[in-house]
Amino acid sequence: MAGSVPTPAERRRFRQRLLTWYRAHGRDLPWRRTGDPYHILVSEIMLQQTQVDRVVPKYHEWLTKYPSLEDLAAAPEEDVSATWRPLGYNIRPKRLHAIARESVARFGATLPSDEATLRSFKGIGAYTAGAIRSFAFGQRAAILDTNVARVLFRIFVAKGDPKSHAMKRHLWKLSATLMPVRHVFDFNQALMDFGAMICVARNPKCPICPMTKGCRSFPFKPDRGK
Repeated sequence: MAGSVPTPAERRRFRQRLLTWYRAHGRDLPWRRTGDPYHILVSEIMLQQTQVDRVVPKYHEWLTKYPSLEDLAAAPEEDVSATWRPLGYNIRPKRLHAIARESVARFGATLPSDEATLRSFKGIGAYTAGAIRSFAFGQRAAILDTNVARVLFRIFVAKGDPKSHAMKRHLWKLSATLMPVRHVFDFNQALMDFGAMICVARNPKCPICPMTKGCRSFPFKPDRGK
């Protein structure tokens, strides 16, 4: 049922399979080697609607030029926008710049760790706040981006409109319910990698998927679980 959540046993199996897969196949990405909240913020804003392979070189360039929130806050807006090119979706550097300036003015050039304050920054929504809390502060914070939503919908729901508001609320609940007590960094990174590498939008790699037993969308059909 769309409104149900996995049993404790199902949660344990899912976590174990996902983390085992991730430790063998997870991507080695530069923002996974840091706990700096600013660096993680930069990566998350850059990754919005942009592929990983395009983000990696720009991430390094950006942090070389603006290694801290103070450095970014002090930079002229036109320089920030020029540095961002050619990633596109050019409201993003302006948002990053504004977040840096606000963090300097209000929080001593640090990013807060609580959800309410993070979401008070324009440009930090529920997903980005969860990512920062999980990846920078080790908190049990759920995330739900396009990849994660697709994975959870296919495995645990399979029926209904995955884009409806009601379904999105349910998928957020699923993400929070599945969250382990430990290994929250790896778990959330694993969810994103699994959606990007195995449970992809078209032609998911079901023959090598460790989740087929118990997956409500298996065998996958093109007109369901998109």
